[in-house]
Amino acid sequence: MVLQLYLDLVSQPCRSVYIFAKKNRIPFEFKHVVLIQGQNREEDFSKVNMMKKVPALKDGNFTLAESIAILLYLARKFKTPDHWYPADLQKRARVDEYLSWQHTATRMYGTKFYLAKGLVPLFLGHPLPPEKLEEATEELNEVLKMFEEKFLQDRPFIAGSEISLADLVAIVELMQPKGAGYDVFEGSPKMAAWRGRVEDAVGKDLFLEAHKEILNSKGMTADHLPPEGREQIKQHLLKYVK
Repeated sequence: MVLQLYLDLVSQPCRSVYIFAKKNRIPFEFKHVVLIQGQNREEDFSKVNMMKKVPALKDGNFTLAESIAILLYLARKFKTPDHWYPADLQKRARVDEYLSWQHTATRMYGTKFYLAKGLVPLFLGHPLPPEKLEEATEELNEVLKMFEEKFLQDRPFIAGSEISLADLVAIVELMQPKGAGYDVFEGSPKMAAWRGRVEDAVGKDLFLEAHKEILNSKGMTADHLPPEGREQIKQHLLKYVK
């Protein structure tokens, strides 16, 4: 039975798993779980991941949640090239360091900005108060500064001279604010050059394919959602305007 990946490419972790699998020619069945329609909360999906989040993996009778765990599972099972998760102790530690940090940094604040700037106006019918948006922007900028100075430094990639899982997980998070009109690479030649190297390493066509939906997210509409779906999203977003 072919491996199944449950994904929605509007989600950053889903894009990292998708790009990694496609780049490494890992055979899989794409199972689309449309988050904005609440398909992740449906009973059938909860049998795959009781936490009702994507990405999720199903390999025969084995299921797995959490994007980092999925990436490592795929790297080990399919024996992907060493540079993704290096055998060298210190290079691997550098990858682990970023993967451990990003949950409460690039992921948290990139997501917060995207929701605040992109989805609050869509679902609440008015923009975020200026002081709240300024707060979200400042928090994100602090994370970007730390990423550049601590994790990127003067290296081509986070762990050295080749792309790794750290770069892949980083790039999908840093692309998320672009869906709300904020280019985090603008004004930072070092980060812009790093982005170019990551795109080249995974392939520009694959990179753009994976990010097509988020880059076009300004055209999203809530009109097609059932009323209960809109209400659930509204309640989730209200904390950003308090």
